[in-house]
Amino acid sequence: MAENLADNANGNVYEGMFLLDSNKYSRDPGNVSGIVNEMIEKAEGTILASRLWNEQRLSYPIKGHKKGVYWLTYFRLDGTKLTSLDQQCQLNETIIRTLFLKVEPRLVDTLVQHAQGDTTASQPKSTDTKSTDTKSTDTATETATETATEAATDNNEGDAEQTAAEE
Repeated sequence: MAENLADNANGNVYEGMFLLDSNKYSRDPGNVSGIVNEMIEKAEGTILASRLWNEQRLSYPIKGHKKGVYWLTYFRLDGTKLTSLDQQCQLNETIIRTLFLKVEPRLVDTLVQHAQGDTTASQPKSTDTKSTDTKSTDTATETATETATEAATDNNEGDAEQTAAEE
């Protein structure tokens, strides 16, 4: 990335998790998700990444809703305006709940890239059909086998030398 997203000159970077009304979202996904971005921009924030995270049944009903849409957003905003944004979210009927977390500056670039779907920077691509876990297990097994074989060979040679010395 050309710019450093963690630069605090224009405010802090926040992760916002918005629980949206799934009925309204299913009827008009573009408009409902746009409401979140509009509210952040109205509070003079800058959107870094915004996407659907999950749609699922809730563990317990919240404001009469049994199902919800989780919308993940990373944005830059002056900390003094966060309270105003939270109040606007509480007044909006489409937004059921919100959670805002201040992101550690060291993690901003990685989290935003991940939210945008760019995982190539954090994980090397593999052309092998085996999974990474299987590879590491296979490598550990091979290493253990080689070590055990070498130890057994060394012991056998040591035993042969000791036997020869005793005779």
